[in-house]
Amino acid sequence: MITPQKPRPAISHADYQRLSEFRYLIRRFLEFSQLQAKAAGLTPRQHQALLAIKGFPGGGSVTIGELAERLRIRHHSAVELANRLGEAGLVSRDQDKDDQRRVFLLLTEHAEDRLADLSAAHLDELSRIEPMLRRLLDEHHKQQQISGNV
Repeated sequence: MITPQKPRPAISHADYQRLSEFRYLIRRFLEFSQLQAKAAGLTPRQHQALLAIKGFPGGGSVTIGELAERLRIRHHSAVELANRLGEAGLVSRDQDKDDQRRVFLLLTEHAEDRLADLSAAHLDELSRIEPMLRRLLDEHHKQQQISGNV
Protein backbone atom coordinates (compact mmCIF):
# COMPACT_ATOMS: atom_id res chain seq x y z
CA MET A 1 0.00 0.00 0.00
CA ILE A 2 1.39 3.38 -0.99
CA THR A 3 0.74 6.17 1.44
CA PRO A 4 0.47 9.71 0.12
CA GLN A 5 3.35 11.96 1.05
CA LYS A 6 2.73 15.12 2.96
CA PRO A 7 3.30 18.25 0.95
CA ARG A 8 6.77 19.56 1.60
CA PRO A 9 6.73 22.96 3.29
CA ALA A 10 8.39 25.80 1.44
CA ILE A 11 11.99 26.17 2.53
CA SER A 12 13.35 29.67 2.30
CA HIS A 13 16.92 30.74 1.75
CA ALA A 14 16.91 31.98 5.35
CA ASP A 15 15.97 28.43 6.47
CA TYR A 16 18.93 27.01 4.58
CA GLN A 17 21.19 29.65 6.10
CA ARG A 18 19.99 28.80 9.64
CA LEU A 19 20.50 25.08 9.07
CA SER A 20 23.94 25.71 7.61
CA GLU A 21 24.90 27.93 10.55
CA PHE A 22 23.56 25.39 13.03
CA ARG A 23 25.62 22.58 11.49
CA TYR A 24 28.67 24.86 11.44
CA LEU A 25 28.30 25.59 15.17
CA ILE A 26 27.86 21.89 15.94
CA ARG A 27 30.96 21.00 13.90
CA ARG A 28 32.91 23.80 15.59
CA PHE A 29 31.94 22.49 19.02
CA LEU A 30 32.78 18.89 18.06
CA GLU A 31 36.17 19.95 16.72
CA PHE A 32 36.85 21.83 19.96
CA SER A 33 35.80 18.73 21.92
CA GLN A 34 38.08 16.42 19.94
CA LEU A 35 41.08 18.71 20.40
CA GLN A 36 40.42 19.04 24.13
CA ALA A 37 40.12 15.27 24.55
CA LYS A 38 43.39 14.69 22.71
CA ALA A 39 45.12 17.36 24.81
CA ALA A 40 43.91 15.49 27.92
CA GLY A 41 45.40 12.25 26.61
CA LEU A 42 42.07 10.71 25.64
CA THR A 43 40.53 9.75 22.36
CA PRO A 44 37.31 11.58 21.55
CA ARG A 45 35.40 8.29 21.98
CA GLN A 46 36.94 7.73 25.42
CA HIS A 47 35.89 11.23 26.45
CA GLN A 48 32.37 10.59 25.14
CA ALA A 49 32.22 7.33 27.08
CA LEU A 50 33.34 8.94 30.33
CA LEU A 51 30.78 11.68 29.88
CA ALA A 52 28.03 9.15 29.05
CA ILE A 53 28.83 7.18 32.20
CA LYS A 54 29.02 10.22 34.47
CA GLY A 55 26.01 11.95 32.93
CA PHE A 56 23.77 8.89 32.62
CA PRO A 57 20.11 9.84 33.15
CA GLY A 58 19.05 9.27 36.72
CA GLY A 59 22.66 9.08 37.86
CA GLY A 60 22.53 5.31 38.11
CA SER A 61 25.10 2.71 37.20
CA VAL A 62 25.73 2.10 33.52
CA THR A 63 25.98 -1.27 31.79
CA ILE A 64 27.96 -1.86 28.64
CA GLY A 65 24.69 -2.20 26.71
CA GLU A 66 23.51 1.17 27.99
CA LEU A 67 26.87 2.72 27.09
CA ALA A 68 26.54 1.29 23.58
CA GLU A 69 23.10 2.87 23.26
CA ARG A 70 24.24 6.26 24.57
CA LEU A 71 27.20 6.33 22.17
CA ARG A 72 25.13 4.82 19.34
CA ILE A 73 27.69 2.05 18.76
CA ARG A 74 27.41 -1.73 18.59
CA HIS A 75 27.60 -3.77 21.78
CA HIS A 76 30.89 -5.42 20.85
CA SER A 77 32.41 -1.99 20.16
CA ALA A 78 31.30 -0.84 23.61
CA VAL A 79 32.92 -3.94 25.14
CA GLU A 80 36.21 -3.11 23.39
CA LEU A 81 35.94 0.51 24.50
CA ALA A 82 35.24 -0.53 28.10
CA ASN A 83 38.27 -2.85 27.97
CA ARG A 84 40.51 -0.01 26.77
CA LEU A 85 39.09 2.34 29.42
CA GLY A 86 39.79 -0.31 32.06
CA GLU A 87 43.36 -0.82 30.82
CA ALA A 88 43.91 2.95 30.98
CA GLY A 89 42.72 3.03 34.59
CA LEU A 90 39.65 5.11 33.73
CA VAL A 91 36.86 2.68 34.59
CA SER A 92 36.36 -0.24 36.89
CA ARG A 93 33.77 -2.97 36.57
CA ASP A 94 31.29 -3.99 39.23
CA GLN A 95 29.27 -7.16 38.78
CA ASP A 96 25.57 -6.90 39.59
CA LYS A 97 24.86 -8.78 42.84
CA ASP A 98 21.41 -9.83 41.61
CA ASP A 99 22.32 -10.76 38.02
CA GLN A 100 25.87 -12.03 37.50
CA ARG A 101 25.54 -11.47 33.75
CA ARG A 102 25.27 -7.69 34.23
CA VAL A 103 28.40 -5.62 34.72
CA PHE A 104 28.36 -1.96 35.67
CA LEU A 105 31.00 0.54 34.59
CA LEU A 106 32.26 2.97 37.21
CA LEU A 107 34.60 5.90 36.72
CA THR A 108 37.85 5.86 38.63
CA GLU A 109 39.05 8.92 40.52
CA HIS A 110 41.57 9.50 37.72
CA ALA A 111 38.74 9.56 35.16
CA GLU A 112 36.62 11.81 37.39
CA ASP A 113 39.48 14.35 37.52
CA ARG A 114 40.07 14.31 33.76
CA LEU A 115 36.37 14.54 33.01
CA ALA A 116 35.89 17.47 35.41
CA ASP A 117 38.65 19.43 33.66
CA LEU A 118 37.30 18.60 30.21
CA SER A 119 33.73 19.42 31.21
CA ALA A 120 34.75 22.82 32.59
CA ALA A 121 36.41 23.65 29.26
CA HIS A 122 33.36 22.40 27.33
CA LEU A 123 30.94 24.44 29.42
CA ASP A 124 33.10 27.50 28.80
CA GLU A 125 33.01 26.85 25.04
CA LEU A 126 29.24 26.32 25.16
CA SER A 127 28.86 29.69 26.87
CA ARG A 128 30.75 31.23 23.94
CA ILE A 129 28.53 29.73 21.26
CA GLU A 130 25.27 29.89 23.23
CA PRO A 131 24.34 33.39 21.99
CA MET A 132 24.72 32.25 18.39
CA LEU A 133 22.63 29.13 19.01
CA ARG A 134 19.93 31.14 20.79
CA ARG A 135 19.81 33.62 17.92
CA LEU A 136 19.34 30.79 15.40
CA LEU A 137 16.65 29.11 17.46
CA ASP A 138 14.86 32.40 18.12
CA GLU A 139 14.88 33.18 14.40
CA HIS A 140 13.49 29.74 13.67
CA HIS A 141 10.78 30.12 16.30
CA LYS A 142 9.78 33.54 14.95
CA GLN A 143 9.60 32.14 11.41
CA GLN A 144 7.43 29.27 12.64
CA GLN A 145 5.06 31.71 14.31
CA ILE A 146 4.84 33.84 11.16
CA SER A 147 4.11 30.82 8.99
CA GLY A 148 1.61 29.41 11.51
CA ASN A 149 3.50 26.15 12.10
CA VAL A 150 3.63 26.45 15.90
